[in-house]
Amino acid sequence: MNGWNYFTYFTEIEEYFWKKRGAHLLVSPLDWAIMEAWHKAGVPLEAVLKGIDKAFESYQRSRRGAGKPLKSLAYCTDAVLEAAEEQQEAAAGSGPKSGRAEAAETFSREELKGYFAKNGERLLQAAAMSDATHPEMAARLTEIAKSLEANVTLLDVPGKLDLEDLERRLTILDDKMQAALTSHAPEEMMLKIRREVDGQLAAYRRKMKADQLALIEKQYVQKRLLEEFDLPRLSLFYLT
Repeated sequence: MNGWNYFTYFTEIEEYFWKKRGAHLLVSPLDWAIMEAWHKAGVPLEAVLKGIDKAFESYQRSRRGAGKPLKSLAYCTDAVLEAAEEQQEAAAGSGPKSGRAEAAETFSREELKGYFAKNGERLLQAAAMSDATHPEMAARLTEIAKSLEANVTLLDVPGKLDLEDLERRLTILDDKMQAALTSHAPEEMMLKIRREVDGQLAAYRRKMKADQLALIEKQYVQKRLLEEFDLPRLSLFYLT
């Protein structure tokens, strides 16, 4: 994905899916996990939208499509990956592009500072709530909050902001937070989340490859753990 267009990745997919369904409904945790899996796999936005088109065409021709709306992006996974493969094959041999235009700063520095401050506060609140029952996790969350605060100094550096480097730093902190949650979450909580994702994916397992399923399951579990502990995603993708 070129430039910082991928900051609109999720909202573009969400709005396009709403348009195709003809209904403005909340996207489910499973759908968010699928979008995050596509993003992590490097599936271009254009391929996602093309795949959604193909999936809807196929669904409408099927018996199931008679008067019933398509409920989940899970139905679109094969078509999206096929569209991504087609796009990759079409691009092969075309050679590198001559260059990339410089993009304007996507976010103001004040917006970024506010985003960092809000997320740091939520991390510290979650740490305080967890200190009695999960002291090790609370310590990790406090460390992550301090690291996030330290990154605020990068926003005062003169010149153009290096958003790509900033995103890399936030991704590292996101990964540390997910590792802490996975390690210290109660077994019953993990079991509940696993049952949820198994139930939601049951109707689509035959349509997906093992690596697709594994990535979607991972993203779903991560999202639900954040919800259970009332923690934010730190990536700039979630700055709205």
